[in-house]
Amino acid sequence: MGKEFQEYLNCSQIYACEVCKAHLTSQSQLISKTFSGRFGRAFLFKTVINSKLGNPEEKILLSGLYIVRDLFCKSCDLLIGWKYDKAYEESQKYKEGKFILERNQIIKLEWDT
Repeated sequence: MGKEFQEYLNCSQIYACEVCKAHLTSQSQLISKTFSGRFGRAFLFKTVINSKLGNPEEKILLSGLYIVRDLFCKSCDLLIGWKYDKAYEESQKYKEGKFILERNQIIKLEWDT
């Protein structure tokens, strides 16, 4: 099997995999930096590329019960966060379809475009 195709973002602020530097998302997709992940601080994003999802699991997190799927870097298989598939609490529905990226699993790349 060959190497998987990667997408690249063309913007000045990109969040990438800490290990292989695969582009994951851009600053424009950032919703919040005030989340907690498995390993500490985490960020909530609208979209993520160059990733693959694990199986859906029901989990109790700090803010309630959810169906989530682990999120892995498509290039190096690093566990980078999770995707919210379903929120059971009405006040948490805004997270559905959104992505958590663990702060210590990503890096921010910046340059002039």
